[in-house]
Amino acid sequence: MAAEVLAQGGASVTVYDAMPSAGRKFLMAGRGGLNLTHSEPLADFLPRYREAMPHLRDAIEAFPPDALRDWSAGLGQQTFIGSSGRVFPKTFKASPLLRAWLRRLDAAGVQFAFRHRWAGWDEQGRLQFQTPDGTRAVAGSATVLALGGASWPRLGADGAWGDLLAAKGITLSKLRPANSGFTVAWSDVFRDRFEGQPLKGVALTIGAHTVRGEAMITRAGIEGGAIYALSAELRDAVLGIGQATFTIALRPDLDTAALTTRLSGTRGKQSLANFLRKAAQVSPVGIGLMQEAAIASGRSLAAFSPAELAHLINAIPIQLTGVASIDRAISTAGGIAFDELDDHFMLRKLPGVFAAGEMLDWEAPTGGYLLQASFATGAAAGRGVLEWLAQLQKS
Repeated sequence: MAAEVLAQGGASVTVYDAMPSAGRKFLMAGRGGLNLTHSEPLADFLPRYREAMPHLRDAIEAFPPDALRDWSAGLGQQTFIGSSGRVFPKTFKASPLLRAWLRRLDAAGVQFAFRHRWAGWDEQGRLQFQTPDGTRAVAGSATVLALGGASWPRLGADGAWGDLLAAKGITLSKLRPANSGFTVAWSDVFRDRFEGQPLKGVALTIGAHTVRGEAMITRAGIEGGAIYALSAELRDAVLGIGQATFTIALRPDLDTAALTTRLSGTRGKQSLANFLRKAAQVSPVGIGLMQEAAIASGRSLAAFSPAELAHLINAIPIQLTGVASIDRAISTAGGIAFDELDDHFMLRKLPGVFAAGEMLDWEAPTGGYLLQASFATGAAAGRGVLEWLAQLQKS
């Protein structure tokens, strides 16, 4: 995106990419349908970036969701708003959009140099790249760094740039998993039976934070949209004290009194599992979670009173034992501190060097917010470079 803005502004641009082809992680994002952005009003959209909102506001307001949709349409990829408010290309694919984009960049004169891994600067201040043919030095009037975080390193984003910038005195926040799964010490019985099973229409709560949505049981723990939406709070708790406990409400639309009434009827010859399924519409995986909680408390679920069962259904404690590996997280938190950047995304300590995207210290939930901020900060960095070049010409 920075390259496109620069080319449109008349600059000569080369994109140096460590990978053999462009947009590897962009294509990976397309596997889920390519959730480009979200349709909610900016007043609701911007707070999704939490403490980074003041630093991202101007960039996103300058290139908001509607502008991103128009940009996609200009590349022949019309978008639509899904039932959740998320915005997708009608093709549900990233590849047609990427191909059209690369054709437009080529027509604008943007050059690409692949298999060029950035390795810092040489003694003359030139960019250094490791290539299959050895080290290459490149001089330029300005540089935009858009190196990603540290998730999915096989697609190019491995966070190795951190040491290069730290050596220049740039303050960095440690890269941490974001929108990631978590580990749980499931029993062997639960793990073998319910691995891969979804939890639908649940509410997850940690502290004062509650999110409704879906989650997925994995062999090692739990992941999914509702988990990702709480990942910052869950991650910080786990990293702070080594574990964290949140609760799952299986029937969040029914209060304890209503559930107690439903569960106070005669069970007859039904098994407890069938009774819970019929009386309270609790899914088998939900019942499994209730069994896990009962075992952890040292009791048999069959010994619970109707009121206790009703309470448990909407407050199942889940103890997290760790955070899933960063290389499988959807995104990362941490990166270049915003205090290191001026209003044009230029590094104050490195004049002429700009930074954009996930390598900056922000995080957001899934839902289109990740790509939107990456596009918007890329465009902002491109505009910043054009202003920098104009100042150089004047001087």
